[in-house]
Amino acid sequence: MLIMRKMILFCLGCLLTARLLPAASAEGQALPAVGANAAIVMNSGGEVVFEKNADTRSLIASTTKLMTALLALEGNALTEEVTIRPEWTAVEGSSMYLQSGERYTVRELLEGLLLASGNDAALALACHTSGDEASFVAAMNARARELGMHGTHFANPHGLDALEHYSTARDLALLMAACMARPDFADLTAETSCTVKDQTYVNHNKLLTLCPGCIGGKTGYTEAAGRCLVSCCEREGTRLICVTLHDPDDWQDHQLLYHWAFGAYSTRTLGGELDLYVPVLSGTRTLLPVETGEHKLFLPRTAELRLVVHLPRFVFAPVEAGESAGRIQVFWDGEQIDEWDLRYAEGAALAVRERKR
Repeated sequence: MLIMRKMILFCLGCLLTARLLPAASAEGQALPAVGANAAIVMNSGGEVVFEKNADTRSLIASTTKLMTALLALEGNALTEEVTIRPEWTAVEGSSMYLQSGERYTVRELLEGLLLASGNDAALALACHTSGDEASFVAAMNARARELGMHGTHFANPHGLDALEHYSTARDLALLMAACMARPDFADLTAETSCTVKDQTYVNHNKLLTLCPGCIGGKTGYTEAAGRCLVSCCEREGTRLICVTLHDPDDWQDHQLLYHWAFGAYSTRTLGGELDLYVPVLSGTRTLLPVETGEHKLFLPRTAELRLVVHLPRFVFAPVEAGESAGRIQVFWDGEQIDEWDLRYAEGAALAVRERKR
């Protein structure tokens, strides 16, 4: 990105305007065509750059386990031990093959949940966290409401098909953002393999090795739900989340969507490129440095920005460090898209002058 070079503002007036040129762009690239029934790409702050039927309610299979993992992490320490009950080992579908009476740590159960997609691990974590499956499912739905997942309802902690068990691509992206905000979850979902009690589990998420920058995700499949995939990818300081539901070519589609999105959008850091000073009158110093701070904006690479800096022509001493000095406005296509306050980085005392005799 071409960024304006550092500037020093002395007595040039109360307004400084700077033009920020766009980065090399992905201009001319058509929106990707994906085979998913529903899909979305958004950044970690919730800004959507691509969507297809993103609010359509769908079966979501084992991507359900993202909520199970989030609640388990919020409610337990990773080192807590769980004694496996016989009824937890009998759940159908994918399994980490828990043994009745054995003791597992919460971390080990989470590894079986996220890497092997164990339905038995989901049930064990649910019952350990909330006492029973029904109470845990109620907590899942309450947490979904807190996250703004308005098109979601859970009926179980593992994702086996049920009439009242559904979500949307948009809601799953919000859920993944909340999960990835936790370092403990991010650490677990990035594991390509692990060994628990002599059993080795390989992460079902092939994007960890197929897609540059992929740092996590969760797969899901039932015959009715089709192939479901939630993933997270980070490149050049920008973190994106991608969700596809009922997609026969999900590995390829996620790579295609990331290639397009990272080519078309980027995160820009503004403010740090400016050196600003305000003249001081009647002070122990003549200039005060202004702290600009740094603000990050997620924008199309083609975006041409204009920064408007508002500062006083001068300031009278005394001035305290941290006092308000002015503000910066950011404009794109004539519209203001951001604004923040400027503050003095240092102070200036009032100069004491000796009387002439």
